Amino acid sequence: MQKTPRAKKTASAARAGRPRPARAKRRRPGRPPADQPNLRERLLDAAVQAFTTSGIAAASCTSIADAAGVTPAMVHYYFGSKEKLLDAFLAERLMPRVAELAASVRAVGDDPRALVAAFVRGLHAIVRRYPWWPSLWIREVLGENGALRDFIVERIAAQVPLVLAKRFAALQKEGAISPDIDPRLLVVSLVGLTMFPLAAQPIWRRVFDARDVDVAALERHTLALLDHGFGGTHGH
Repeated sequence: MQKTPRAKKTASAARAGRPRPARAKRRRPGRPPADQPNLRERLLDAAVQAFTTSGIAAASCTSIADAAGVTPAMVHYYFGSKEKLLDAFLAERLMPRVAELAASVRAVGDDPRALVAAFVRGLHAIVRRYPWWPSLWIREVLGENGALRDFIVERIAAQVPLVLAKRFAALQKEGAISPDIDPRLLVVSLVGLTMFPLAAQPIWRRVFDARDVDVAALERHTLALLDHGFGGTHGH
């Protein structure tokens, strides 16, 4: 049965007045969903874990993405590549801590003991908040193929080690430090006596059954040992 022209007109008018269902907005490929806030920070956290446990060279975008609970496409969306992810880690996670340590050193006067204490306490404060520091230092700075060796020389040396060496040299000229001490090697000893015990905790705690030695006691020990080298007793 054919509709009359009047019936067709009425049906068309009814369809015209009916609201059309809204089309769902299409999300661009690779774009993170709205229900995953702070995903970029999560990826950086996962990268830190991968760099310190597997090493920078061995860590992959896939393993980092798996640790963050996302696909590798998210790593590329936020960072573009593993190299740029590493750059972000250095700029946002490592260098701000170096700046904190440099500020601690700059804040003290010209007493060599105060200078040493500022470095030791500043580094311990950083490691308490960021426990991955010593492991990363052992693997990527001291390791034969460490990925951060050039970075230490080109970016970090001028902010802390060279500043300390220059100040120690000036104090030596004033007679505050023994002439038998090389200011440059004093910095090397300072770094070694502070970082190595922190990095080697899993080993020496087992060897000496030293579960009673907490990190605060380790800090006091390091300060006392270094202060003894200056021929004094540091106030704790």
